[in-house]
Amino acid sequence: MTIRPKHQRLILLSLALVALMGAVLLAMWGLQDRAAYFVTPVDIAAGKAGDGRAVRLGGMVVNGSLRRNADGVTVDFIVGDGKATTPVRFRGITPDLFREGSGVVAEGRMEGDLFVADTILAKHDERYMPPQMEPMTGNMTANVQ
Repeated sequence: MTIRPKHQRLILLSLALVALMGAVLLAMWGLQDRAAYFVTPVDIAAGKAGDGRAVRLGGMVVNGSLRRNADGVTVDFIVGDGKATTPVRFRGITPDLFREGSGVVAEGRMEGDLFVADTILAKHDERYMPPQMEPMTGNMTANVQ
């Protein structure tokens, strides 16, 4: 029994579609745990970052809120966006450009009312600002009591 060329092309096309669908499913499965949404403190106050879900929190480090604990590696600070604030705890070495009054993006998850960060990203120069944070740069002059 011989397979006609028309059927051979149909079989090859079917195999290619199955392989393509398999590659897309593998890519989606691989990104499932690594995808993180960008949220601001206002979004967290609105409940858009549920407990345990990986998110990226962006905002400004509120002046007077940065506190380094006695163990030397745990840092507590508050991220604000001019409308709301979120307390953040990070355990690790902070980037050199991380300081009060500067922009920050923290990757982590909410644990109750505290955002526990796994990674801290500080802005790399004065001109960089995520588009979502541009309106809030002038509102973060208030100090925390």
